[in-house]
Amino acid sequence: MDPRLLEILACPICKGALRHDRSAQELICDIDRLAYPIRDGIPIMMVDQARQLDPADPHEGASPAAGAPQVQDPQG
Repeated sequence: MDPRLLEILACPICKGALRHDRSAQELICDIDRLAYPIRDGIPIMMVDQARQLDPADPHEGASPAAGAPQVQDPQG
């Protein structure tokens, strides 16, 4: 997914930042615990298409570097 696109996309519910889960091909909203699918390279930002993450599992949808500080690309 193009990093520039990820910078401008926001959760349609809370308007918060999303993170890309490459292995699951989803955009994750950690605030609302929702995973928006990416199909054929296109993010599907419709709430009724989002998957609810298990609230009992704080690691579901977590990236391999969960907890690590996220660094912005200086050229992004």
